Amino acid sequence: MSESQSAVLMIQGTASDVGKSILTAALCRIFVQDGWLTAPFKSQNMSLNSYITFDGKEIGRAQGVQADACRIVATTDMNPILLKPKQDMVAQVIVHGKPYADLDARTYRESYLPRAEAIVKDALVRLRSGHDIVVLEGAGSPAEVNLKDRDIVNMRLAGWADSPVVLVADIDRGGVFASIVGTLEILTPEERNRVKGFIINKFRGDVSLLKPGLDWLEERTGKPVLGVIPYLQQLGIEDEDSASLDSKRAQTRRSPSRLGKQKDQLDVAVIRLPRLSNFTDFDPLQEEADIHFRYIDSLAEWGEPDVVLIPGSKNTMEDLHYLKESGLAERLISFAQKEEGWIVGICAGYQMLGVTLSDPGKYESEHAELEGLGLLPTQTVFTPDKRTVRIQGVSTIFAEQGSELPIDGYEIHMGRTHYLQDLAAPFQIAETNAIASITTESILHPDGAVTLDGRVWGTYIHGILHNDDFRRSWLNHIRLHKGLAPVSQGLRYKERREAAFDRLAEHVRAHLDMTRIYEMMGVTHFTRQEGF
Repeated sequence: MSESQSAVLMIQGTASDVGKSILTAALCRIFVQDGWLTAPFKSQNMSLNSYITFDGKEIGRAQGVQADACRIVATTDMNPILLKPKQDMVAQVIVHGKPYADLDARTYRESYLPRAEAIVKDALVRLRSGHDIVVLEGAGSPAEVNLKDRDIVNMRLAGWADSPVVLVADIDRGGVFASIVGTLEILTPEERNRVKGFIINKFRGDVSLLKPGLDWLEERTGKPVLGVIPYLQQLGIEDEDSASLDSKRAQTRRSPSRLGKQKDQLDVAVIRLPRLSNFTDFDPLQEEADIHFRYIDSLAEWGEPDVVLIPGSKNTMEDLHYLKESGLAERLISFAQKEEGWIVGICAGYQMLGVTLSDPGKYESEHAELEGLGLLPTQTVFTPDKRTVRIQGVSTIFAEQGSELPIDGYEIHMGRTHYLQDLAAPFQIAETNAIASITTESILHPDGAVTLDGRVWGTYIHGILHNDDFRRSWLNHIRLHKGLAPVSQGLRYKERREAAFDRLAEHVRAHLDMTRIYEMMGVTHFTRQEGF
């Protein structure tokens, strides 16, 4: 790789889900607060939770979030290779934001990884040439001995970038000292020398009781513990992937304040599809005070919801088949027909609400055609090309008469949905990557479908519920129909999210030896000086 003056730091972990992505975001915001132009980088990410860049490209959600922490626009150089699992041992390979091929694990490893090396190096060179600091994030563990010879995301990447490595371990899962020492033992001497210190993450309790273990670890390894980061409740920053939903559900069940619906709350249930994607669509609902939020995946968990949401999916046809086999499809239809509550479908969920779904080319599954739930007069046909765009527009549903609500979000889907009868679409949108701003109605096109009573609606717009005014108008519409008082001042989600980055940065900075962090990067002063 070519020489660059930018500083680099790499965050690796002893395992998956130890907090690498969140700590990377925290460091990104800390460096930005100190005046450094900073960018995140993860060479290869595996995630079903995508982020759409402003030029309509697809990257891992975590790198989009980290770019937001850096207060910069996300690009595909921040995550040049994205793997999206489709079925057992097969993933869609996304290269610089566009689908490349569906490959099984062996083919990807033996045939594609050798070519991926140049893609990764070039992307990192471009990032380093335009930023003061680049924070690299590893994947899984660097100690996977069966994968190390063709690694493009952990220690070999650290070598290409000549980057110091900080090893993160999660004490919440137990065995923290064994995981750190065991990881170091498996590394080669050169890789071990690259590790400059450790971060122990998600600590709960009295840190003084941990000190004998920290002293032993430093004496055993000769490397410093750079920080013990206490567990931070209600982080307010979206998770990378749906694997975190299991811990979220467990925390919800343990929390006394969330065990039951309060009398003035709406009960909102999201169906946890087996191939659920882009679950962050529902993050704002979990923060609204008048919402009792939960995930369900069986009839036994149905309860008495006021609202049921059908999320996005990596395989719409297979997940529709799951709804039918589980009995949830029949229950959804009854729920709508008896006007028991409200149903919303986003992306795949919108497609499922229609009359039929056709996949003649079998791009998603072996089902050539399936009947949908029949709750909206639409038909979806799957095509090989994927639509990935950012959008902005307006909505009139649930708005005061004669007014419009501004919306924005993004689309990412392979199917194309057509109306089977004339209807008024709930949203009028345009692609923001194709135009500078929306100025005339002529450039808008319809999106989504809604029943006349507004109880069932669907859209392709991911992030639709992140629009504060639209979300509150919709929730108040439901509240009024149930005889509940509307909420005048609801959550301002986007403002809270920005504040959450600062809160995270303050928390991590308070428990991390930033002097040593800067020193290991070769940066001799905390705040940016002219001429760096």
